[in-house]
Amino acid sequence: MTPDELIAAMPFAAGLGIRLETAGADETVAVLPWSDAHTTVGGLLHGGAMMTLADTAGAVCAYLGLPEGARTATTQTGTHLLRAVSGSAVTATARPVHAGRTQIVVQTDLTDDRGRLVARTTQTQAVIPG
Repeated sequence: MTPDELIAAMPFAAGLGIRLETAGADETVAVLPWSDAHTTVGGLLHGGAMMTLADTAGAVCAYLGLPEGARTATTQTGTHLLRAVSGSAVTATARPVHAGRTQIVVQTDLTDDRGRLVARTTQTQAVIPG
């Protein structure tokens, strides 16, 4: 699947405007463009929007590393929100930490337009045999 097809297969992510810059089992990079529609009080980017970006990038990274015919689903996620974001797109870079028979663990770093780390997510994806 192309990056555009992968995002189209996830209507929630597509609706937020998330786009994939690169998509691979070793690294996936996704971007959430700035939008006032994604903010909370004071014009700060909503943490849920950042977590959705991280989950999307992590899920794509895990999906592309699956055995033939298998599926994946997030079973656990933990996010540290490190810095407020205002007026900046956010880029997520997801890389596998562990890829086993029953689960894949992915770490995703989120950065702002200035390259500053704004959040880090670690998620576990179940490997569901086909």
